[in-house]
Amino acid sequence: MQTFSVHPVGVVSGGGEGPAQLRIDPAYRDGLRGLEGFGHAVAIWWAHEVDDPELRALTDAGRPYTRLDHDLGIFATRSPLRPNPLALTAIELAAVDADAGIVETPYLDAADGTPVLDLKPYTPSIDRIERPIVPAWCAHWKPPPISTGLRVPLLTRRGAQK
Repeated sequence: MQTFSVHPVGVVSGGGEGPAQLRIDPAYRDGLRGLEGFGHAVAIWWAHEVDDPELRALTDAGRPYTRLDHDLGIFATRSPLRPNPLALTAIELAAVDADAGIVETPYLDAADGTPVLDLKPYTPSIDRIERPIVPAWCAHWKPPPISTGLRVPLLTRRGAQK
């Protein structure tokens, strides 16, 4: 099988189930231009704290959720324990400062120091699923709270507020 290499574009500062900054490496800061116009993005990050050959070999997740009466395979979970510890989180964009290379979000479940591999704008025309189908054991999970749409002033590339 072919192998690939990835290179972080930045690192998480803060986070761990709370507010965070994505600090983007200077070589990639121009890539933030235009992101300030979006309310949300998808952060793709490397779950480095569980990047271990033994953990990467796991394919049986057991019963990680309540209301399960059977075991799950790792691809039926959101666990960071997987053959490639890639993780993604849809984040609210509280502020984007392209010059400083900082993206602020009120919530990110990645730990401080986590490598950020990519950012993609969330666009409902592409990323939204109107009627997702889920198994009965997770149908009771509540959707996340609806964003109020209130945002702090965003910094543009030139530092002017929008």
